Amino acid sequence: MKRNFIAEFVGTFALVFVGGGAIMMVGHTSNSAGLLQVALAHGLILALMVSATMNVSGGQLNPSLTIGLLVARRITPTLAVVHIVAQLLGAVVAAWALKMTMPAAVFAAAQGGGQSISLDVTATQAIALEAIATFFLMFMVYGTAVNKDAPKIGGLAIGLTIAAGILAIGPLTGGSMNPARSFGPAVVSGVLAGQVVYWVGPILGAIAAAMLWEFGILRTESKGQSAKG
Repeated sequence: MKRNFIAEFVGTFALVFVGGGAIMMVGHTSNSAGLLQVALAHGLILALMVSATMNVSGGQLNPSLTIGLLVARRITPTLAVVHIVAQLLGAVVAAWALKMTMPAAVFAAAQGGGQSISLDVTATQAIALEAIATFFLMFMVYGTAVNKDAPKIGGLAIGLTIAAGILAIGPLTGGSMNPARSFGPAVVSGVLAGQVVYWVGPILGAIAAAMLWEFGILRTESKGQSAKG
């Protein structure tokens, strides 16, 4: 389990550090292509880190995905706890690293590189947006990693899904799709608003996608193969 902890810690650290850093740089430079820059930063680093950790810990790097796989019985409760603790610690340490290395004013203005909910949406709408985006993410995880017949494309598709999600809902919720991604910066910056949204939405979306795959795709496929046999 030590190797799992290290993989999940480092992978989540990289996601929060690079993603948070991109958010800070957009605000610091007043870049007009800010949303695209943030989406690409998250998508690229996640694609790389998922590819690097996939053969060690599964490359989850996200408590909502871990919980979804736990509900689907794709991971043991003990290993799920190890992964989630590693993910949360990695996120917090990454946020601290950003605080120690970024200009104080830049860190504070970006709320530690975390996400925030727009005043244009209600909490219920924000939860639904995060749930739908995370549903797509978990759907892609099953389609490219969990399914034994999945195409061997590493973390590329998963990273692109994150980038697409941020482009779609980023201006409204920040496009977290990952409780750890929001938790680390919130703890270090002291801005805890919206944490319910960033936990409930992604967890619901991940579980829904996992159940659809388990009972609507994989089980149906298994029955079809048995009938042919």
